[in-house]
Amino acid sequence: MATNPNRDGVGSTEAGSLIVEKTTPKDEDLAAFRSGSGSDVEERLRGPNGEEYPTKEELDTLRRVKGPIDWIIYTIAFIELCERFAYYGTTAVFVNFIAQPLPEGSTTGAGGTDLQAGALAQGQQASTGLVLFNSFWSYLMPLLGGYMADTYWGKYKTIHVAVGIAMFGHIILIISALPPVISNPKGALGCFSLGLIFFGIGVGFFKANISPMIAEQYEHTQPRAIIKTLNSGERVVVDPILTISIIYMRYYFFINVGSLVGSIAMVYAEKYVGFWLSFVLPTGLFVLCPMVLLAFKSKYTRTPPTGSVLGKALKLIGLSMRGRWSLNPITTTKHMREPGFWDRVKPSNIPESERPAWMTFDDHWVDEVRRGVKGCSVFVWYPIYWLSYNQLNNNLVSQAATMVLNGVPNDVVNNLDPIALLIFIPICDKLLYPALRRVGIYLTPIKKITGGFILGTLSMTTAAIIQHYIYMQSPCRETLGYGYVDNCRKALNLSADAAESEFKPHLTVWIQTPAYVLLAFAEICASITGLEYAFTKAPKNMRGFVTGVFWFSQAFSAAIGQAFVPLAIDPYLVWLYTTIAIISALGGLGFWFNFAKLDSEEAALNALPDSLFKGRQNEDADFAALEAAQAEQEKIRHAQGLDKNPVDDKL
Repeated sequence: MATNPNRDGVGSTEAGSLIVEKTTPKDEDLAAFRSGSGSDVEERLRGPNGEEYPTKEELDTLRRVKGPIDWIIYTIAFIELCERFAYYGTTAVFVNFIAQPLPEGSTTGAGGTDLQAGALAQGQQASTGLVLFNSFWSYLMPLLGGYMADTYWGKYKTIHVAVGIAMFGHIILIISALPPVISNPKGALGCFSLGLIFFGIGVGFFKANISPMIAEQYEHTQPRAIIKTLNSGERVVVDPILTISIIYMRYYFFINVGSLVGSIAMVYAEKYVGFWLSFVLPTGLFVLCPMVLLAFKSKYTRTPPTGSVLGKALKLIGLSMRGRWSLNPITTTKHMREPGFWDRVKPSNIPESERPAWMTFDDHWVDEVRRGVKGCSVFVWYPIYWLSYNQLNNNLVSQAATMVLNGVPNDVVNNLDPIALLIFIPICDKLLYPALRRVGIYLTPIKKITGGFILGTLSMTTAAIIQHYIYMQSPCRETLGYGYVDNCRKALNLSADAAESEFKPHLTVWIQTPAYVLLAFAEICASITGLEYAFTKAPKNMRGFVTGVFWFSQAFSAAIGQAFVPLAIDPYLVWLYTTIAIISALGGLGFWFNFAKLDSEEAALNALPDSLFKGRQNEDADFAALEAAQAEQEKIRHAQGLDKNPVDDKL
C-alpha cells in the first residue's frame, strides 16, 4: 500500500514509479483484458510499493472489501463525539427553556417528577422559531468555515478556531440560565439569543472541517483501489470509496453516542436540577476537543490551505456562459445544460494567447470542478429531506408533551432516534451491506439518498396520524371536530397535582417510536451518504467549502421551515406533518428523476486523475513528480476502462 511519509504534504498523489508487468495471456483471456486496456497484452499495474491495481475485468467481477482503518481515525471520531455531546446536550433543552413557564416554586426551571421543566414561557411558536434560527445559523456558517479552511487556515487550525468561538457562546448560554437571570425572562431571552450567535459560528466552522479531515486520514494511505488475496485464497478489491463510506458510518455512530448521552443526561439535569447545569456540563466535555487535537497533532494528516480557488471555479462557470446568458431563464438553463459546457473552458482547448490571466490550472482541475458542481447539484434537493428531520428537535418534542409521560421528560423521547441509529448502524455496517455486496448488490449513493426521502415521508405520515389521535382523544374534545382547548387541565378545573390521564389523551408517549425509528433509517440513507458524497465529489482543494454547501442545505431547510411556523400551533399540527410528508414524497420523486443516471458515472467521477493545480501550494511544487504521478493515474484509469466511461459534460 502506497504511503507518503510527509503528513503535511499537499495531497495524496503518489510520485513513485509505476511498474507495468506485461505478459501474453491465453487466447480465452484476451477479450476480458482488451475490454479494460484496449490492448492484446495484459497490463498488470503495480504501484511504487508493489501494490497491485485491478483491471476493468477485476473491478467488474471481484468482490469489494474495505481497507484497514487506522486507530488515529477514531481519535477524530472521539473529538466529534465530544462536540456533538456539547451541541445536542445544550440544544436538547432549548424547547422547554423557551416555551414552557417557570414551574411554581422553582428558580432554576427544574420541575421535578410531577411538573414540566421550563423558564421563559414564550410559547411553542417562539421556541420553534428560535430553534429553527439556531439550526439555520449553525448550518449557514459551514460555508464560511469551509472557505476559511480551504483558503487561509487549513482544516486543523480552523477546528481550533471553531472550538474557541463555540466555547464563548456556551458561556453566554450558561449566563442566560442562571437563576437571577431567568427571573427576568426578557433579559434572559436576549442573553440567550446572543449566545446562539457565537454558538452557531463555532458549530458551523467545526462541522465544515471535521468530516473531511477524518476521511483524509485514510485517503492519505490508500488513494486508489488495489488487489488483495485473502487467507482463503479469494482475490478481492480493496476499495477506498467503500472504506470511506464505512468510515463515515462509524463516524456517524460516534456522533450519535455523543448525541444520545448528552441529550438524555442534560434533559434529566434540566428536570431535576435546572437549566444552568444542562448548559454547564456540555461545556465541560467540550474542553476535551482541543486537548485531543493537540495530543495527536503529529499523527494527523493536515492538508494545508491552498489560497482562494473558489473565485477561479466561479470564473470558470462564467467563462463557459459568456454570451449565453439570457433574460429568459429557460434559455439560460438550456445553455447551462448543453453538451460541452465544461470541455470548451479547458485550457487545452483555448489558445494560450486567449487564456485569461487567472487560468493557471490544468484540464484535470476543470474535471474536478465539474464533479464538485455535480455533487452540489445533488445537495440542492437536500432541504426537502431536512424538513422532515428538523421536526425531530422542535415539534415532535412538543407533541410528546401532550401525551402521557409517566415521569419521562418530554424532551428525552426524541433520543429514540440516536438509540435506533446506534442499533442499526452496526447492523448495516457489519451485516446488511456486506451481505448485499456478497450477492452483487451495491447500494449506490443516489439510491440511498432517494431512500432517505421515502423514509422521511413515512415518518411524517406517522406523526400526522399520532397528532390526529391526540386531538380526537383529548378529554377536552367536543363531540364534533377537534375542539382543542389551550389548557385542558385549567378548563376542567383540575389541581396542579392532577394525574396526567385526567387532562391528557390516553396515549403513551412511546407511540412516537415508529416516527423516530423511520427518521433514523432516513439518516443512515441520506445524512451519512451526503457527507461521503461531499468528500468524494469535491475538488481536493475545495473540500471544506463543498462540505459547507452540504450543511448549508440544512440551513436553507430551516429557513423554509420558518414558513411552517404558523402551522406549529394547535389545532393545525396535523396539517403541518401532512404537508411536510407530501413535500418530502414529491421531493423524493423529483430527486430520483433528476439523478437516477448519475450513479452510472460514479466510478469514473471517483477515479479522476489529480490535478496539478494546488493553488498557492504550486509555488513549491515539484511539477515533474506531479506530472509523472498524473500520467500514472491516467494509465490506471485506461487499464480499468474508466477513461472510456461517458461523463455528462453539462452543468
